[in-house]
Parts: sequence; structure tokens; C-alpha cells
Amino acid sequence: MPARWLQRQWFAQRRLSPALWLLAPLAGVYSALAAADRARARPERLPVPVIVVGNITVGGAGKTPLTIWLAGELTARGWRPGIVSRGYGGDQAAPRPVTAAALPAEVGDEPVLLHRRSGAPVWVGHDRVAAGRALLAASPEVNIILCDDGLQHYRLARDVELAVFDGRGAGNGWRLPAGPLREPLARLAGVAAVICNGPPDERIPPAPPRFAMRLRPGAFYRLDDPRQLCAPGDLAGRRLHALAGIGDPGRFFRTLKALGLVFAEHPFPDHHAYRAADLAFAGDGVLLMTEKDAVKCAGLTVAETWVLPVEAELAPALIDLILEKVRGRQAA
Repeated sequence: MPARWLQRQWFAQRRLSPALWLLAPLAGVYSALAAADRARARPERLPVPVIVVGNITVGGAGKTPLTIWLAGELTARGWRPGIVSRGYGGDQAAPRPVTAAALPAEVGDEPVLLHRRSGAPVWVGHDRVAAGRALLAASPEVNIILCDDGLQHYRLARDVELAVFDGRGAGNGWRLPAGPLREPLARLAGVAAVICNGPPDERIPPAPPRFAMRLRPGAFYRLDDPRQLCAPGDLAGRRLHALAGIGDPGRFFRTLKALGLVFAEHPFPDHHAYRAADLAFAGDGVLLMTEKDAVKCAGLTVAETWVLPVEAELAPALIDLILEKVRGRQAA
């Protein structure tokens, strides 16, 4: 089944749709396999504190901008963070660093963006424990690690877990493949905090502290020359096309509409590997895209292309909560 069709079914309503009833038995199988995998895991602890940023749903919910925000806030408080990631969409197996010359096809799109925006050392690898050890060996000054999208990677022991949701919440509330949940909602009782990138889902357990996250758009910058900036008003009245290959493309389109722009929508699957033919629709118009898409689209289009960066905004109390738990580990 096409992934985009499945996601529409998962998040269209709060109950299992008739089209997904045939997948309901497989949800039980998935749950049993996931539980067995977690039971087999033998967590390994790194010599520095580890903060895991993840979600219990499939697809992007805002983990990358949250990780960038955390790296900046920790740095401002005197910490020296490093970042590890699986590198989804890359071709790496063994740990490798993300450098200024790294290609998204090699290390994944999100790690490239994390490296560019955070300035922190970033390593990728299927085994996040190995990636963390390699990062610390290469950058011994790092004294805290952020793990991007590692909530279910139980081999990596962690001191703090943050679970992120966007406005789609838990969808129909079913486990994969009948619904979007990797783990049951009860799993949230064990996380340090739930981050809501949009209206909170009332089904989320009230026990963990809850923090609202807002993604604030910055100034558009030109894909082929990031020094060139423009405001939304500079684009008004032009023939605009908006492209988004993120977990919820509609989130990007809603942001553009809130800026007063009128455009044709072109959603793509999350982590899509773009080719020039994918962007041919822009023709002699103007193309708008996310930063996550931009790292993969350089040189693929002749259309005038503008990139919209976003900055996460959260209450500083989240950092206070994280550091309280980290210091508790260090004092133990």
C-alpha cells in the first residue's frame, strides 16, 4: 500500500477506518514483536548524559527543530552537546561523521540540516551506541549527547526521553500497520516530557509534563544563494508552487497560508529522494520549500527557489527539567 495513502487513513479520524480493518490482526503481531525486541535489548550507557528526542508515532512531528533548539539552549548554558542520529535515507551502516561536504544520500537529510543549523558535531549510524562512542572519541569535548529519533532504540541507555507530537496527535490510536503508533500511548508515562507541536491530543496521558512548541518562520532565503533574503510580501502576486516532503506536508502549507501566500501545493513522502523531474512542475514560476527539502534539491531546478527556515520556540522550563534530571544522574 502506498505510504501516503496509509498515512491519510491513519490520521483522517480517531477510529479504525473500514479500509484498515484487514490490517487490525497485524497490529497485534507488530505489538508482540516490538515487545520482544525491547525485552531482548541490553542497554549500554555512554560516559556522558543522553537525551533522546523521539515519538511513538510514525513520521515527522518536529523532532529536528526541537533538537536544534535543545543544542542551542544547552550551549548557551555552558554545555557542549553532540548529536547522533540513525541517518534515515542515507546509505551508511557503520558510524560516520556528518561534515560540511556530506550528501543527504549518504548520511540522511535531517543529519545534514542538524549539522548546518546547530554547529554541533553530528554522527550517524544504525547503531546509535556505536555512533555515540565514535562521536565522543572524535570530539572529546562533548559532555552531553542528543539522540535524534531514538525512542525505540533501546540499546542506547538514556537519562531523558522527550516524546514529540504534532497536531495530528495519535491518529486513530492503533498500532502499526493499522495505525501510526509504534508503541502504545501508555508508553508516554515513562518519558520526561511530552512536546506538542500543535494542538494537544486529549488521549495523551496527563502524567508527564507537557510543553507547547511553536515553529516560528524566519525570512526566506534563496536556494542558490542563501545570502539573498526576501519577505512574504515580495512573493505576493507571483505564480507560486510549494513543495514539502516532511511527515505532515500540510503543516508547511498552513504556515505559508498564514504568511498570506497563495500557491499550488505539491506534497511528497517524508525523506523523498528528489530528482530533477520531480521539480519540473515549477516551470518559470517560483518554488517554495522547507529547509529539510532544500538540502536535497540544490542544483535540481532552474526555477527561482526560496527556502523557509523555522525556529522552535519553547518555554525555558523544559531545559530546567532536563538539566535537573541530568544532574540527578551525575550526583547518583
